[in-house]
Amino acid sequence: MGIISEWLAELRDVLSDEPVVSEARVGVFYTAVQVSTGSVGVAFTPRDLNDTVCCPKSAAGAPPAGRLIGRKAWELAGYALSPSALRRALGIATLNALSSTALERYGLSQGEMRPNLDALDAVEIRSVDRVVMVGSFVPFIKALKDRVTCLSVVDKHPEALRPDERMLWVAPQRVAEALGSADVVLISGSALVEGGIDDLLGACPKARRRVLAGPTAPLWPATFFRHGIDVLGGIRVADGRELLNIVGQGGSGYFFETAAAKVCIVRTADRVAESLMR
Repeated sequence: MGIISEWLAELRDVLSDEPVVSEARVGVFYTAVQVSTGSVGVAFTPRDLNDTVCCPKSAAGAPPAGRLIGRKAWELAGYALSPSALRRALGIATLNALSSTALERYGLSQGEMRPNLDALDAVEIRSVDRVVMVGSFVPFIKALKDRVTCLSVVDKHPEALRPDERMLWVAPQRVAEALGSADVVLISGSALVEGGIDDLLGACPKARRRVLAGPTAPLWPATFFRHGIDVLGGIRVADGRELLNIVGQGGSGYFFETAAAKVCIVRTADRVAESLMR
């Protein structure tokens, strides 16, 4: 069973009620879903789609626009396993909303929560480290490029890097090679939507620290710690209505600070030691 399937199954076991979808927005940069518990979750909106919804064939695989509100949240959560990229975005956003509900009700089951902390600040980066970033985090690149022995950025879009940073770029076809020698791995939460998260984690068995970061990263440590993630750097929504409006009006993550705060869940030292002994 893959990591997303496990995440869904574990949440289903924890939350026995049957919430419904009360809001859903598919924005240019992010997708947001609110469930009837009041929680809002977001996920990266895929933009490199190979088809459109202008014909019956592609429309059949797209989300049922106009008919999402009132559906069972668990139905939309199941979209996270869909072959349709837009459905996966809705599914991951719903899983994030349900994860927030579980966190509010039952607290943190594992790790240590560190509010208002950037994911990079939650990781001990050494000057001798080989750092591999999957997905371009512009602030992370600025902070790391002159700080570590080697920094590599795997991204489908080399233009996401500035001209003076292009030497850091690694083509996605070489991701396994890059990850195999990494000491620290920083993975964008968008990998949960775009696919391949299990392969990425499986390709870096020697890494000292693995981080899943960005607004798409879930606040659900149990599943992700078990699969080797050491730090989850996501967001905690403070004003769900405002976040829905920002997403619906085409806002990127840079606009989220008025509606959500950064938060990290860090696997504690004793758990790291336990995992190394296995």
